[in-house]
Amino acid sequence: MGEIPQELLDELLADYERPEDLVGPDGLLKELFGRLVETAAGAELTDHLGYEKGDAGGRGSGNSRNGTSSKTLLTDHGEVPVDMPRDRDGSFEPRIVEKGQTHFDGFDDKIISMYAGGMTYAEIQGHLGDIYGVEISKDFITRVTDAVLNDVNAWQNRPLDPCYPIVWVDALVVKIRTDGVVRNRPAYLVLGLNVEGRKEALGLWIGKGGESAKFWLKIFNDLRNRGTESICVVCCDGLTALPEAIEAVYGDAWIQTCVVHLIRNSLKLVSYKDRRAVAKDLKPIYQAATEDAAVAALENFDEAWGDKYPMIGESWRTRWELFTPFLAFPEPIRKIVYTTNSIEAVNRQLRKIIKTRGHFPTDDAALKLLWLALRNAEKKWTYPIKDWPRALHQFAIYFPGQIPLDL
Repeated sequence: MGEIPQELLDELLADYERPEDLVGPDGLLKELFGRLVETAAGAELTDHLGYEKGDAGGRGSGNSRNGTSSKTLLTDHGEVPVDMPRDRDGSFEPRIVEKGQTHFDGFDDKIISMYAGGMTYAEIQGHLGDIYGVEISKDFITRVTDAVLNDVNAWQNRPLDPCYPIVWVDALVVKIRTDGVVRNRPAYLVLGLNVEGRKEALGLWIGKGGESAKFWLKIFNDLRNRGTESICVVCCDGLTALPEAIEAVYGDAWIQTCVVHLIRNSLKLVSYKDRRAVAKDLKPIYQAATEDAAVAALENFDEAWGDKYPMIGESWRTRWELFTPFLAFPEPIRKIVYTTNSIEAVNRQLRKIIKTRGHFPTDDAALKLLWLALRNAEKKWTYPIKDWPRALHQFAIYFPGQIPLDL
């Protein structure tokens, strides 16, 4: 398309005195937008009919122009009335504004962006009214945001990488109306670290609470069916029946409980005046150079605190097999796998978005907002983690044949 002549621009702006004359509710851009849509639709109709308006060659062609139909478009410039041309036999399908379309491209994106930012339907209505002078219904906003469910479904079923050295699993609580009652439901997020050292959200699932091994088996079979043949380490905390499902699908994976959670749970059992001392004496356990050193450190801890806080040592022994895997790794990998902080940071971002909602009417309503918020969070995951090449070669040693090094 050629450059617009300056003479035409000067003519259009001949009466321009203030910004409102151009971008205001009754400004030139709004009127020009409507006229351009009408003109483009008219050109499409001419192409459809095969002859120009008033051309005698159209006589007896079997179809002709049949006036216009008025409609109002919701656009970035507010409500714009347009007269769309029609043909007599109703076979004309305009492309610039399709039949039944009431909002122009770009307007939907603004609604979805506001929704993804945590704004409620009422807040979106008020914002659009203040900025664009348009009134839209909650049903309209629902239809626009529901359109992303197709994207969510495509995302949930997209192919995954063959190998993820680390996968984190965690949950956040979402209030959803179920069988007429608002209930707390877990939303599970699986986050992977790919072989390039970048985080990647692998999937979102709405659970019912108290999930069984069958539920987790379904999730990990889903990951395998989407192309992930190998997972090296799964870092999680307190999710019932999860280890059994991981072993069934990814038998070579190491399961690592979150050490930070283990420490926090230990300190919950301690009086305030003892917390600093207990936390200090726990360090030799999880900072031990080897598993044998960790066992000795736990025995020393029991000697110092076992009589006063016997449940702490017992809780560490109960989860010992899930605690110790990271001790086999060198320092660079330990920092990556010993905690679920990576996924908890993501969940904190999601909680900020959903806290404005009292509850969600359906699972899909919760899923679409969580996915939109997650999509925003992923935009920041642009760099690999620190010292990743060195860590990747360590993974290749511990998990031979699973890590592709020809990157």
